[in-house]
Amino acid sequence: MLDTLTNIFSTTVIYATPLILAGMGGMYSERSGVVNIGLEGLMTIGAFTAAVSTLMTGNPWLGLLFAVLAGILLSLPHAVASITFKADQVVSGVAINFLALGLSVYLVKHLYEGAGQTPVVANKLDAVAIPLLSDIPVIGPSIFKALPTTYIAILVVLVSYYLFYRTTFGMRLRAVGEHPHAAETAGVSVVKMRYVAVMISGALAALGGASLSIAIGSEFNQGTVAGQGFIALAALIFGKWRPFGVLGAATFFGFAVALTLTGQLFNLTKYVPSEVLSMLPYVLTILALAGFVGRAEAPAALGKPYEKGSR
Repeated sequence: MLDTLTNIFSTTVIYATPLILAGMGGMYSERSGVVNIGLEGLMTIGAFTAAVSTLMTGNPWLGLLFAVLAGILLSLPHAVASITFKADQVVSGVAINFLALGLSVYLVKHLYEGAGQTPVVANKLDAVAIPLLSDIPVIGPSIFKALPTTYIAILVVLVSYYLFYRTTFGMRLRAVGEHPHAAETAGVSVVKMRYVAVMISGALAALGGASLSIAIGSEFNQGTVAGQGFIALAALIFGKWRPFGVLGAATFFGFAVALTLTGQLFNLTKYVPSEVLSMLPYVLTILALAGFVGRAEAPAALGKPYEKGSR
């Protein structure tokens, strides 16, 4: 029983990590007033860039760095369309999703002679154990003997909480997402803050995608992300656009994946079709949103283009 609990808890932490990172990225964008449906595409380009960069350099940390840069670059078209040209933010985000998937699949086939996936990444990120703490039953092997991206995700949550609620930057970011005209009157550049927020969003979402290809997995293909960007968006809403809320919601969805994998490990497929088990994370996502989305209050200016001087 102890081994089973350890396995479930460890798997929960592993699969919650990319959701935490992408969900936190979405939080920066949406708390500034810009809807980011493009988390799926940003995770995809991050996963692709991390895998290819690691294969080329042999260094997974450089893979993470290049993934972050790729996420920032891909987020810029969304920022330009949504903020500068005041285009529909949902349409712009969907375009990012299509662009990222098409571009990454095309480049994989171009780089690897028509293959549908990259070669296996030999130098992937391995778990790092914290002495003594990693020996604690159940919790130790899950939290204190985790992938580097898991530690990064926890750090991102803590730093984001401090930034949002203890710094001038956070106050301004929240202000432009709630009352942009009041913020502009107080001397805050709404356009600048929103651009910065969308770029941070791209960086974190790409980092989440990178964890799928060079930490949790060891290659990139068109099914690497497989809808996790949309689950991260659901975690953002379920978590009410708050750092620890996103952490809790992402952990909940990670737990759903852990139950699926554990069920397959213990041959529950004898009694329940494997397809039903695979559906579990997505079914729980729908149920969570159906039960809580009505209670979650989005930022007041979310999705509304900002017109300077108009109210």
